[in-house]
Amino acid sequence: MTDDKTKRDFRDRERVAGDEEYEVGYLASKFGLTIPEVRELIKKHGNNREVLEREAERLGVKLNG
Repeated sequence: MTDDKTKRDFRDRERVAGDEEYEVGYLASKFGLTIPEVRELIKKHGNNREVLEREAERLGVKLNG
């Protein structure tokens, strides 16, 4: 049985899949961080995208500023 494409759910966009290399890489490049730094943020703060982006921005400013 295939997925019902009429049922759309955007909850997944609120989470970062830490085991997906492309998602970790995207956050790293967006905020000027390394892959290990992003993985550490996920480990420390969970996978909520809003929280991770806020913390990544703080860390990026601290490291680069």
